[in-house]
Amino acid sequence: MSVRRVVPDLRSTALEENRAFYGLLGLEEVMNQGWVMTLASPANPTAQLTFLTADRTAPVTPDLSIEVDDVDAAYATLRAAGAVIVRPLADEEWGVRRFFVRDPDGRVVNVLGHPVGRP
Repeated sequence: MSVRRVVPDLRSTALEENRAFYGLLGLEEVMNQGWVMTLASPANPTAQLTFLTADRTAPVTPDLSIEVDDVDAAYATLRAAGAVIVRPLADEEWGVRRFFVRDPDGRVVNVLGHPVGRP
């Protein structure tokens, strides 16, 4: 299993304003579900920020996201290690498969993967 990207998940009540502000630094919107928006660098697409008003499909809002190449293997590994799973592995309507886990400091980590053929 390898990590494809790590993205901070920032709570926000000002998605539009953040898009404009970080646009001044060269980031562009690459995803927007109305409650979650991701901005990325066109020159380096893995350089990203995600802004969330709240996670509408989970009981908590994550602190960061880690995209891996095999989310099922990551889930199995963390469960076997006794990690606290906050939200079980599930497929989302926008095309990702993900779960939430708590790190040793209590941060909620959104671990996700894209099915083959998706960015």
